[in-house]
Amino acid sequence: MRVLQVLPELNTGGVERGTLEISRALVERGYHSYVVSSGGVLVAQLEQEGGRHFTMPVSRKHVSTLRSIWHMRKLILQIDPDIIHVRSRVPAWVVFFALRSMRTSERPLVVSTFHGMYSKPWYSRVMTFCDHIIAVSDTVVAHIQETYAVERKKITRIYRGCDCATFSKKSIDNAWLDEWYARFPQTKGKVLLTLPARVTKWKGVDTMIELVSRLDQRFHALIVGPINAKKQRYTEALQALILSKNIAHKVTFCGSRSDIDQVFRLSTLVYNLSSKPEPFGRVVCEAANVGTKVIAWDIGGPKESLELMFPEGLVNPGDMQALVDKTLSLFDKDDLQPKANVFTSQMMTQQTIQLYSDLLHTASRVVCAGSAD
Repeated sequence: MRVLQVLPELNTGGVERGTLEISRALVERGYHSYVVSSGGVLVAQLEQEGGRHFTMPVSRKHVSTLRSIWHMRKLILQIDPDIIHVRSRVPAWVVFFALRSMRTSERPLVVSTFHGMYSKPWYSRVMTFCDHIIAVSDTVVAHIQETYAVERKKITRIYRGCDCATFSKKSIDNAWLDEWYARFPQTKGKVLLTLPARVTKWKGVDTMIELVSRLDQRFHALIVGPINAKKQRYTEALQALILSKNIAHKVTFCGSRSDIDQVFRLSTLVYNLSSKPEPFGRVVCEAANVGTKVIAWDIGGPKESLELMFPEGLVNPGDMQALVDKTLSLFDKDDLQPKANVFTSQMMTQQTIQLYSDLLHTASRVVCAGSAD
């Protein structure tokens, strides 16, 4: 089997990690893995693990990206993949037009993954121009059906998974802990409430600030995620809110962290407080897998994850008092632990590669039936 995955770039992120996980699993099974992207820091790892990478400008929503269509067509004819797996809309448009210029007999099967609940239906509809669709949660399945009128049989729900080797129930590294307290001494001895999120309006940072303002001095909030320069005004508004509540000593912005698994182990509770339904609760799964209790609004993908891993952590969306009460009721219950290993990378890769095989088997049967006629 030859599989070509296409995505905007290979830098850090959930889509990128999933691409590497599929590539690694294909190679381990003796299959051929190819990836097209605009490049990135994960290219070296992909190739070390046996995948082949082709650099192509397929990330920008710009007319210049259309120049990649001819190069994509040439590459497809060169490597002759059985499956093309498109993981984002701009690359999907490039693949769509490249295949339209080829004879039907030369075209491979196309699978797309809806990693999110895309807006702009006219632009996003390209993700349905394929032989089969993968949705990362039942929430996304419902969105696809409602927005694009796609038949349910064309969609397979395959949950994303977390890396259980990284996100596991092991002790915190003492050297890491010393370094953490040297940098963030204000967190020592505190009940740490962690929100892993970009600092943007809908991710619930303001809700976390409100939460910690209603709790006593034992509690400290960690905001773990990047601050985009374009969000400077919002960041300033958050800082003003913190000052107005006189809780600057109770909130720490940590920025992006590559050691988020250790931060989860150190945390007493981890939160998902996004005001909009998210497609999947990867952070929920990762935190639960290290054994940390998780609290999230009862909506979207995080709801689906917590229903199976830690239903005790669900809270009615937007109910601030319920959020405070839930925090107080859960933080000291050491006997209450999330279920681990429910959503794993291994499960995701096995189901995805099985889907590839099933689609190819069905396609070959159709071809044989047509030949017999």
